[in-house]
Parts: sequence; C-alpha cells; structure tokens
Amino acid sequence: MTDTLKDTLQHDLHTAMRAREQVRVATLRMVLTGISNEEVSGTEAKQLTDAETLKVVAKEAKKRKESATAFRDAGRPELAEREEAELAVLAEYLPEQLGDDELTAIVDRAIAQVGATSMAQMGQVMGVAQAEAAGRADGGAIAAKVKARLAG
Repeated sequence: MTDTLKDTLQHDLHTAMRAREQVRVATLRMVLTGISNEEVSGTEAKQLTDAETLKVVAKEAKKRKESATAFRDAGRPELAEREEAELAVLAEYLPEQLGDDELTAIVDRAIAQVGATSMAQMGQVMGVAQAEAAGRADGGAIAAKVKARLAG
C-alpha cells in the first residue's frame, strides 16, 4: 500500500516530534491543519487527493515566501528567517520548480493549443498552462509569461 502525501506529512511530523525539531514540527502541524480545513470545507467532508493536498502545501509555501519578503522589507530579518526556514521544510514536499525555459515552452504550447492571438484569450491560455505546470510553477509567474507572449 502506498502512502498518500498526507500520510507522509503525518509520519514526518511524528519523526520531527521525536527529534525535537521545533520549526519542522510547527510547519508540518500548520500544513496538516490547512489540509484538514480544506477537507471539511464546503457542504460535505472529503478526503483530499494527493494533487489537492499538494495545492494546499504550495499555497502555504507561497504564504511563507510572501511573508519573508514583507518581513525583510520591514527590517525584521529574524522573522524573515523563520518564514524562510518554514518555506525550506515545505519545499521538500513540492515538486521541483520549472526553469524559465521550461515555463516558456509550456506557455508557447498552451498558446498554440488554444490558438490565442490576443489578451482576450489569456484566461483560456492560463487554464491550459496551469494544468500542464501542475504545481511546478507559481501562478503569477505563469501569468506574467502569458502576458508577455500575448502582448509581444
């Protein structure tokens, strides 16, 4: 029987608790809480798939990245370092991020598939590109690349 991503996160939490790794424990608890909240949101409770669980992990990682930037800009490096430490823990569970060339190739394929010729079709292109990138690229980075390709 293969473990789900949630099972892996829970196992790693228990391991981190035994090792007394405070940052890792706090980060894994936080992401597991986010997963549980997602499971009970809506009209009925559901078990998340690994893809849905990965989206929660990616969302939490994005929050950490934005918080670290905000803390650095506000002159609070000690808080930024904590956020970056949490981001490093979450990054272990995310797929490897796409490079600029790979992202450009995905956007170009999406534009060709949709047959997009103007910014009016950006939503369609984004849908196709995000499906192919599947958690390996930030939505903002994809949107910027699509805008650049359709505008130019």
